[in-house]
Amino acid sequence: MSDHTDLIVIGGGISGASLLYTVSKFTDVDDVTLIEKEPEIAAVNSHHTNNSQTLHFGDIETNYTLEKAEEVKEGAELLAGYLENVDPDREMHSKRSKMVLAVGEEEVAELEARYHDEGFGELFPKLEPIGREEIAEIEPKVVEGRDPDTELLALQTPDGYVLDYGMIAESFVEAARGEEGVSVHLGTTVTNVDEGGDGFTVETDDGDFAADAVAVAAGSHSLQFAQKMGYGEDMSLLPVAGSFFLADDLLNGKVYTLQMKKLPFAAVHGDADVHDDGVTRFGPTAKLVPALERGELSTVGDFADVFGFTPSSFLSYANILADKILFPYVVRNLVYDLPVVGKRRFLPHVRKVVPSVELEDIDRAKGYGGVRPQIVDTDSKELDMGEAKIRGDGILFNITPSPGASTALKNAMVDTRTVLEFLDTEYSFDEEAFRAETIDNFPRLGDAEDGSDGDEDGSDDAAAPEDASTAVEADD
Repeated sequence: MSDHTDLIVIGGGISGASLLYTVSKFTDVDDVTLIEKEPEIAAVNSHHTNNSQTLHFGDIETNYTLEKAEEVKEGAELLAGYLENVDPDREMHSKRSKMVLAVGEEEVAELEARYHDEGFGELFPKLEPIGREEIAEIEPKVVEGRDPDTELLALQTPDGYVLDYGMIAESFVEAARGEEGVSVHLGTTVTNVDEGGDGFTVETDDGDFAADAVAVAAGSHSLQFAQKMGYGEDMSLLPVAGSFFLADDLLNGKVYTLQMKKLPFAAVHGDADVHDDGVTRFGPTAKLVPALERGELSTVGDFADVFGFTPSSFLSYANILADKILFPYVVRNLVYDLPVVGKRRFLPHVRKVVPSVELEDIDRAKGYGGVRPQIVDTDSKELDMGEAKIRGDGILFNITPSPGASTALKNAMVDTRTVLEFLDTEYSFDEEAFRAETIDNFPRLGDAEDGSDGDEDGSDDAAAPEDASTAVEADD
């Protein structure tokens, strides 16, 4: 149906859109095509109702090692810099206070050690340890109604970027469309990718496309495409659906709790919605589902494809779910979906953040939540907590960029280099221009604008407490 193109990107979520933007804007590749099965860009997991809306820096995500946080930090700063550059009116994002909260003597000690002894205070210079009084200035509801004898500590930063990843993906695609040689096909379903001697044929319900290289950025479906082509046969998926509970205006920014050890899922947190700060979201819950997309029965069969129904897949699931920490967690999260009982069981998690919340204050969010695939290594029969990327001969499969959309531009930067290797020509990548449009715009400590968001959350003065004798940091 189409003329030959240099690169085809399959998938129009934040991952595919980032790659389209990077290749089309900062390389001299002649022709790039994006194919997306939905009629709109970012209609699935990148839609703002289907994810945590958080830009993860690694500063308040307490399950990150220092090394992991260093990797994630650069990715987050790339995306934050892009937004500072192109979204001054904050239509695609908000910038609010962000903190990780330690409750009780044990958690406080853990957070203090993380900040002072493990290097997180040095890695994140804007991160400040604050006590009960400073917490109350920034987030009054976090302290209101709490036992005054309970020890509290938070690590707080003004870099609480709250994002609409769907709108950001759209902005990437629109920027790419302004370049010559870029074509975008929406509502076009890829049915097969065939590798030939002179490149690839991408078969769709609207005809065939030919390309020298292909990048599959279709989330959970990427593994499905890979396995059809003989890649990733030692992998399966554990699809996890996230959901949220909603309440009226309770928080000004993001308040995370400490991560439960050994769990790959986000700690429960509360935050104000990106487009309506009068709505507070609590979650996510994490429920295992036999589908690759939330609420799409047609993707149950797709899950069956990647599960494989092989002995190694069954043994892998059995080994993972037999874990004495993971199994009770999975069962608890199934209960949260039950009428009446569900929100009653979830209420203690909400009260850890906002103690005064009553049962009638929260309701299950309808139409919220997406599916985040966790990679299963069927050889080791364990969860693979890292980024899942498969590189073939001229083709790349991005399955679960880690930690998700936060590192979309960093993944795009790396993948752009890979694509140029695939094309094996004199094409070049102007990384200096890429950084000038992205990370170079990220506000550093001491910049004139740094900490100037007090009009949104009133947190500027409180962000630098007089008494910083207690401290620490976390992750998701």
